Amino acid sequence: MFRLLKRLKAAEWLQALVSLAFIVAQVWLDLKLPDYMSEITRLTQTPGSAMADIWLAGGKMLLCALGSVASAIIVGYLAARIAASFSQRLRSQLFSQVDSFSMEEINRFSTDSLITRSTNDITQVQMLITMGLQMIIKAPIMVVWAVTKIAGKGLEWSLATGVAVLIMIAVISVMMVLVLPKFRKMQTLTDNLTRVTRENLTGLRVVRAYNAEPYQEAKFEVANTELTETQLFTNRGMAIMMPIISTLMSGLTLAIYWIGASLINNAGMMDRLTLFSNMVVFSAYAMQVIMSFMMLVMIFVLWPRASVSAKRINEVLETAPSILDGTQTEGKAGKVGEIEFRAVSFRYPGAADDVLCDISFTAKQGEIVAFIGSTGSGKTTLVNLIPRFFDATTGDVLVDGVNVKDYTQDALHNKIGYVPQKAVSFRGTVASNIAYGENGKECPTDDEIQTSMRIAQGADFVEQMEGQYEAEIAQGGTNLSGGQKQRLAIARAVARKPEIYIFDDSFSALDYKTDRALRSALRHETAGVTSLIVAQRIGTILDADQIIVLNDGQIVGKGTHKELLKTCGVYQEIAMSQLSEEELSA
Repeated sequence: MFRLLKRLKAAEWLQALVSLAFIVAQVWLDLKLPDYMSEITRLTQTPGSAMADIWLAGGKMLLCALGSVASAIIVGYLAARIAASFSQRLRSQLFSQVDSFSMEEINRFSTDSLITRSTNDITQVQMLITMGLQMIIKAPIMVVWAVTKIAGKGLEWSLATGVAVLIMIAVISVMMVLVLPKFRKMQTLTDNLTRVTRENLTGLRVVRAYNAEPYQEAKFEVANTELTETQLFTNRGMAIMMPIISTLMSGLTLAIYWIGASLINNAGMMDRLTLFSNMVVFSAYAMQVIMSFMMLVMIFVLWPRASVSAKRINEVLETAPSILDGTQTEGKAGKVGEIEFRAVSFRYPGAADDVLCDISFTAKQGEIVAFIGSTGSGKTTLVNLIPRFFDATTGDVLVDGVNVKDYTQDALHNKIGYVPQKAVSFRGTVASNIAYGENGKECPTDDEIQTSMRIAQGADFVEQMEGQYEAEIAQGGTNLSGGQKQRLAIARAVARKPEIYIFDDSFSALDYKTDRALRSALRHETAGVTSLIVAQRIGTILDADQIIVLNDGQIVGKGTHKELLKTCGVYQEIAMSQLSEEELSA
């Protein structure tokens, strides 16, 4: 928690100091009240006292109470302001940090956990700052000051107060030992509940298609019940403390008055008024001490969970991204659009074996290089090394003659038009989805957006939508078909006007006619741009300049379609499973 609080700005520390001054003022005013109460008691018990003196003491008492309320309001406002601004900045820092993570860090934390850390965990810290600034500081000051006020006013009363305080400390300690582990567990259980909920919502179509609603409900119920039972355990623990403290307060008041009655009864007539006044004052101060411990109990309710949340937030903020920027912004002259793999091997973090092994090839400017192979052969992993979603374990990946690790990530990504395996659409319009991102050039014009969509063979369906290029796209593209989303994603890549296209199985949802028309338009309209195509269908890559066949992460064939039919057994098997005899002979 303290490591996280070091991120507070100077202005927020200044506000905290101002609030500290008002907290001290509030405590001083609260502790003046019993003094005026004692004075009023003495005046009412003394014959001949003037009514004006009683009114004056009462007026001062009222002013102290109003001053205390005003101080509390100011402290509450400052605490809320500090907590809100700090939480806002934490969320921004957390979002920026996650944005800089490679897939390795994302997978290490998991998406669900990162969502919880960015929302629920920050809320816990915000609550602690809001309440804690008022209570953590106020309670100790109140206890110490109240104890100094009652010191010497009666050994018997002090002993009774000490016993009550010791009992309270023992109760708090026992409860914390029992409850603290549950607080630590609660955030992990919240992660799990988020995971189950997110999984159910994202896979809702499959869930319904397989009549798996009862199974998903049962899975959610397990996660929900576990979290609920943990919360109930902690809440019950905290709930038990309140009646115990109330009983202690009532018992201490009774003990003070019982001891006071005994002392007054045994005292002489001249001392009784002083003892009675001391008893009233001591009772008020003793209640202040107990109230301070009640405030500390409230902090104990918030602190454990907020402390765990702070630790989880720090874990994200202090995680150094494994993929760091280089310094290069430009490639070598004469090698624009060239990609080279030199003895590249790759192993996923924590995996036992390499996914790719000794991959070497060169894609010249304007060439179409295709990758084909069985599922799990490493095709997608290979192309993901180019934009540095992962870094090669050994070997070098070069773009324009420069190692990708030497580029700034912005410069590297600006060279690439990437279309992922699963087409991603963002909430907005058709135009905003095509013009998405920043590529170091001018934003695409309306004509360029329409041209990109025409090349992607999507102009027909867009022009039938209400609003055409200003038509609304739902979150996740749920109002588009799979083929429409793929064409929208391809248009987005075309609009960037990159040096290199990466199509990661991006034509799979298209029919053969649209697939052929799209590839023909791409070859014609984007001549001179290098294209890397990951494909499952041989029909998609028949006209590629170079086809690389992968099997178990190794290159087992390299050449044109005709060459591979003669030289590569793996490619022959794939071709025979997809093409007719006439097509093979042709």
